Amino acid sequence: MKKIFTALLAFAALVSCAKKAEPLSEQMVHSQMSRCGDATYLDYTDGRLKWNYTPGLELRSFLDVYEAYGDQAIYDFVYKWYDGIVNEDGTIQGYSVEKYSTDLICPGKSLFYFYDKTGDEKYRKAIELVKSQVDGQPRTQAGAFWHKQVYPNQVWLDGVYMAEPFYVEYASRYLEGQARIEAYDDIVNEFVVAAEKTYDPATKLYRHAWDESESMFWCDPATHGQSFHCWGRALGWYCMALVDVLDWLPEDYAPRQKLIDILRTICAELPKWADEKSGVWYQVLDQPGREGNYLESTCSAMFSFTYLKGIRMGYLDADLLPYAKKLYGDVVREFISTDEQGRISIEKCCSVGGLGGSSNRMGDYAYYLSEPIRPNDSKGVGPFIWASLEMEKLK
Repeated sequence: MKKIFTALLAFAALVSCAKKAEPLSEQMVHSQMSRCGDATYLDYTDGRLKWNYTPGLELRSFLDVYEAYGDQAIYDFVYKWYDGIVNEDGTIQGYSVEKYSTDLICPGKSLFYFYDKTGDEKYRKAIELVKSQVDGQPRTQAGAFWHKQVYPNQVWLDGVYMAEPFYVEYASRYLEGQARIEAYDDIVNEFVVAAEKTYDPATKLYRHAWDESESMFWCDPATHGQSFHCWGRALGWYCMALVDVLDWLPEDYAPRQKLIDILRTICAELPKWADEKSGVWYQVLDQPGREGNYLESTCSAMFSFTYLKGIRMGYLDADLLPYAKKLYGDVVREFISTDEQGRISIEKCCSVGGLGGSSNRMGDYAYYLSEPIRPNDSKGVGPFIWASLEMEKLK
């Protein structure tokens, strides 16, 4: 009897702890805030106030946790970074429009949020500054953005995420009538061109990038300007861009269906390329099980978020929900760890991946395996938080 009573007490304690436990999205934010102390230390930035997509991505996910759970400390943590980097005249420290790097558009997404929250005109001016880059961004002949000025003629799947969610929110908020429709058409065209030019019919996946000039050293000679592989995170960026942009396109806007069709096609293929044992994906997505390839958390978290949000919003079929829930559990089991202080981390994040810029970044198999692996990279933290928020909405 005593043993049964003790067991019941232990079970009651577990239930009590479970009730009190923070949801994983909030745990991750608080863990990062504890580790870093200030947002200028996120993503290994060592105290530098740097306008870039990595802090922009992670801090946006923090704001979504604040909106879900209301912890003022989270809002203050993010606000301090944006208030410090956006000057009173709307200029942004360290930001140069003339670089025409799509990476620098991404952190602009939270400018809308802070303009709504504070009414401070410096954020409205900063929004227009970032939009001026969208307006001037160099393009391919088919109208897709170059990834960067220093990467002429190149369309990267990464860049679709960097630019289009900001662009569609701007169009939805500030453009009207035909101007808005033309912006929507432009945004859909970006997705369509990127998909058409990077599609690999042999795998039914999408390769990392495409060079319109077919002259870059990273081009696969067997293709018309494509890079060699489907890199997991590049396709993850593209998928997240799809589910985020679709939120802003009206249901009666017919070209919206093109994006839904692309999303459904990708999500039908992805499970075929996951690791059979763990359920998650490899760094070089189109080379599962190849020697040296490893299970990579940032792309896996991005795909988990894509399925969960896509199902919730009706972009994907509801009968995929059991798979999506299992996938999230697989991500947690494979990549989430807890330290002695009770802080959680996301492990096995590829720190960076790109093409060109230096001679080793040629997009072959060896290159993708050569980049460092580290925990709590922003590209893993943000998508994991979003995937967690989606799971938490189901409860």
